Amino acid sequence: MSQKKLRIRCWIELDDSKFFGPGRAELLELIVVHGSVSKASKAMGMSYKKAWEMVNDLNNRSPEAFVVLQKGGQKGGSAMLTDFGRMFLKKYRELDEKIKSIATEGEHLLDRL
Repeated sequence: MSQKKLRIRCWIELDDSKFFGPGRAELLELIVVHGSVSKASKAMGMSYKKAWEMVNDLNNRSPEAFVVLQKGGQKGGSAMLTDFGRMFLKKYRELDEKIKSIATEGEHLLDRL
């Protein structure tokens, strides 16, 4: 008997290109935990360059910044989510949980496959 699972991923698009989804949500959560884009990217196994590009894309394409960056210093730079970034992340996670709940409810359809 094969194992079946219904999976749905939530992506938000702006101007027909991906803007926000699971990877960016995880990056923002890790920025909260670590206070650094560099440390967050390492925790994800992602290059710092890629994480930096993601943060810049969020900040540049959104009406408000998601992340505030502070450069340099003896201990290196730091990063933190803005109030807007925290609110957006929270709402995205709530939406994602609803979608996962719907997918779980819909798994009974797979019993017929």
